[in-house]
Amino acid sequence: MQKISIEALARQQLEAAAIASSGRAADTVFGGHEKVLRQTIIGMTRGTVLGEHENPGEATVYVLQGRVRLWMGEDSWQARTGDLLIVPDARHSLEAEEDAAILLTVAKLP
Repeated sequence: MQKISIEALARQQLEAAAIASSGRAADTVFGGHEKVLRQTIIGMTRGTVLGEHENPGEATVYVLQGRVRLWMGEDSWQARTGDLLIVPDARHSLEAEEDAAILLTVAKLP
C-alpha cells in the first residue's frame, strides 16, 4: 500500500512548470510505459499547449486546479477545477487557459 498526496504533487508540478522553459512539468504517480494504466500529474502555466497528438488508449483529464481547454479540430471543451474530461479517440491538444494542474489517466489499448 502506498499513499500519495495528489494535491501536494499538483503544487510541486505547478512550481516546477513556472520555472521550466516549456511552461510545463510532469510526474507519473502510477504505472508507466510497461503498465496498462498510467496516471500523471501535469502542471502547466497559462498559455502552455500540449500539442496535437494521438491517444495511446483511453484517457481522461481531471482538473485539479485552474482551467484548461481540450481541442479536437475546431471543437473544444473547457474544464475547470473539479471537472473531468473524457478525451476523444482522435487527434487532440490541451491548452492551459490559466495556470493549471491536471491528473491525466491513460489506459493503453493492447
